[in-house]
Amino acid sequence: MQVLTTMTFWLWAAQIALAILYGMAGVMKSTQPIPKLAGMIVWPGDVPEGFVRFIGISEALAALGMVLPIATGILPWLTPLAAICLSLIQVLAIAFHARRGETSKTLPMNLAFLALSLFVAVALWPLFGKLGG
Repeated sequence: MQVLTTMTFWLWAAQIALAILYGMAGVMKSTQPIPKLAGMIVWPGDVPEGFVRFIGISEALAALGMVLPIATGILPWLTPLAAICLSLIQVLAIAFHARRGETSKTLPMNLAFLALSLFVAVALWPLFGKLGG
């Protein structure tokens, strides 16, 4: 049970959780018809389709960036960059939902995702010193 107390374990757990959650959300937002999305989550029906698709593609790419670069050892600094981008997405999502008066439904989830992505970004920040690959 020593493994469960290591930072590496919790870091990988956070990265995998973020990759799965954002990967699913990103694929859904970038492929599903807008009326179907609006039936599940209201806001896609209230914004331009291109905006929804942009968010979906951004989330899907960041999900890949949470795991692939550091797992393969190819440009591992992209993983903390992906975590920073996901943190930015969450800050913007909090503001977007607050403006719409939806924070009672969305704030807890947004804050949890923000905390996870910041944890990964801060823990892997030293990789930015190795920008050459």
